[in-house]
Amino acid sequence: MRIIRAAKVLTGRPGEVIEDGEVLVDGATIVSVGPRGHAGEGDVLDLPGHTVLPGLIDAHVHLGFDDRVHPVTRRSPESDHHLLLRMAENARKLVSAGVTTARDLGARGFLDIALRDAIEEGLAVGPHIVAATRPITITGGHCWYMGGEADDEPAIRRVARENLRAGADCLKVMASGGQMTPGAPPSWIPQYRTEQLRVVVEEAATRGKGVAAHAHAHAAIRSAVEAGVTTIEHCSFFTPSGHRYDPALADLVAASGTYVCPTVHGAFERIRKVHGAEMLDAWLAGVSAMREAGVRLVAGTDSGFAVGGIANETDGYVGGLEVFAMAGHGNAEIIELATVRAADACGVGHVAGSLDPGKRADLIAVAGDPLERLADLRNIALVLVSGRSVGQAGVDTVTSSTG
Repeated sequence: MRIIRAAKVLTGRPGEVIEDGEVLVDGATIVSVGPRGHAGEGDVLDLPGHTVLPGLIDAHVHLGFDDRVHPVTRRSPESDHHLLLRMAENARKLVSAGVTTARDLGARGFLDIALRDAIEEGLAVGPHIVAATRPITITGGHCWYMGGEADDEPAIRRVARENLRAGADCLKVMASGGQMTPGAPPSWIPQYRTEQLRVVVEEAATRGKGVAAHAHAHAAIRSAVEAGVTTIEHCSFFTPSGHRYDPALADLVAASGTYVCPTVHGAFERIRKVHGAEMLDAWLAGVSAMREAGVRLVAGTDSGFAVGGIANETDGYVGGLEVFAMAGHGNAEIIELATVRAADACGVGHVAGSLDPGKRADLIAVAGDPLERLADLRNIALVLVSGRSVGQAGVDTVTSSTG
């Protein structure tokens, strides 16, 4: 038994703060959470001036993003072996930022499954991974090079079933095009009809899994809601002329209870300064408007890629939370959408996201008080993943998060 004491314990639920609290951990599991002394005697780690809270959750990462595959030869200059090593380094970076669960929404060759299992076995250092494996997309569509091309309902079922057979924890579908795949439909073009998206949802449901739908276009957002997906990724209301927020569509998303991961990341300010403020400011205003509409937003960074030469680094997680603050969120609300709400969206709320007896001992301790200063989340003093201390704050980053 191990007792972790701190000036404050945040359970992850809104407004729930235990002053001078402690968490009792037995191996990989939380036994109890309460005020100082409630756990009795044991091996005590006392952290005065610190805050203990649930491990952070990144609901949208790409640990091994590689878009350099040749459209004809279908080969990449980066081998699977090298890519897997880069993915392991990115997983280590996530832990260094206090992330204890990450949902990887696109990987080739089922490498995310291999890394997930290696971390669970203790062969690699990183967060728990919720793996989507190959995104389902049309032939030549957004991220086709990850191997999930499917154009009609039978093909969609086949790819979905192959992913699930390989061990996918959820399914990812490209409901619209994107900006990162040369020759693919652009962001404002839907790739699938509602009926086709519903096939993905049906296949996932046979294994009790959820579906994440990449959707920028208005029509794709609507279809994703109608199909019953679990989360909408980006939800940027994109048009040929840029972002155009649709209040009625946002109300539909809110009423459905569908989670939205707007992929708010720490590269925002750097991209804004280099590539102009107008489009990004409109996007940020849309994130704020979705909050006001009651949309259930969750934290996810889309880390692992570069925009215009500016890398969205995997260990920049807290920077993304600070952008939520720019969109009008309070610190307590941000911590909620980065922990308990993100866990529910990723389908792991029963084991992670809050400090509750019986859940995994996934927690962090930071110097200071993130309820007062969100930047204090960078002051990592302790990271436990299933009770295992995996803090990496003293290890220098050795390579870029992107390929």
